[in-house]
Amino acid sequence: MADGLTIGQAAAFVGVTIKTVRHYHRLGLVDEPDRDGSGYRRYRSSELFRLVQVRTLAASGVPLAEIGDLLDADPETFAATLDSIHLQLTERIEDLTTRRDRLRRLDHGDRALLPDRACAVLDRLAELGFSTDYVASQREALVLARALVPEIFDSFLTRLEHSLDDPESVDLAKRGWDAKAWDPADPRIEELASTLADKLLADRALLAIPTGFQQQPDAASRYAMVNHHREDESPSVARLNALIEAKLRAAGVTLPSR
Repeated sequence: MADGLTIGQAAAFVGVTIKTVRHYHRLGLVDEPDRDGSGYRRYRSSELFRLVQVRTLAASGVPLAEIGDLLDADPETFAATLDSIHLQLTERIEDLTTRRDRLRRLDHGDRALLPDRACAVLDRLAELGFSTDYVASQREALVLARALVPEIFDSFLTRLEHSLDDPESVDLAKRGWDAKAWDPADPRIEELASTLADKLLADRALLAIPTGFQQQPDAASRYAMVNHHREDESPSVARLNALIEAKLRAAGVTLPSR
């Protein structure tokens, strides 16, 4: 070590290639050491220290064009710059983490479009024996709700979660889905609407809609697109939903209306 290290030894010591060390020299980031009597450039502790500094900053994402000024700056400027770099790296890490999670969700179907809590509701529906078509319709409704009425999305999920914990509500939901095959004039539809409305009114707190949302000019149309999703496929379900809404309004529940 008394005579210093060759460029190859210095590069290996710092963890870069000889080509990289020479690139640092060309950019003026590290001074080339003097040659010894044998004609070799020998890297001593000062050059090695500078190489380590440059390599560390470059590996941290600092552009090479900025490293020279940074290393030659006063201690206060150097510390402030490092703080800024730390913040930038933290933001990059958060962005990459978000991208990674998004890719993970794409590998898991529903999780590409819905939060874990909503996916848990869909999993629960399948476990409770709801048909594949019903689960698919609820998936679409949740995606629409998240996109169109984010202000009430959490309360919508809460209502679903409570209903799935109640065997009677589960049975009523299944009957409501079966009503798709009924004639729109079937008297069972009005009976089912009354039962469903009574069930909903048993816990009015879950029906509350934020006042701020109701005051928005497009609230009713956004709400309707979610609440009346797929009604065009079944006149009987459309009638069932209309009857339920009418009974809720008659009981004093405020719902967005056009």
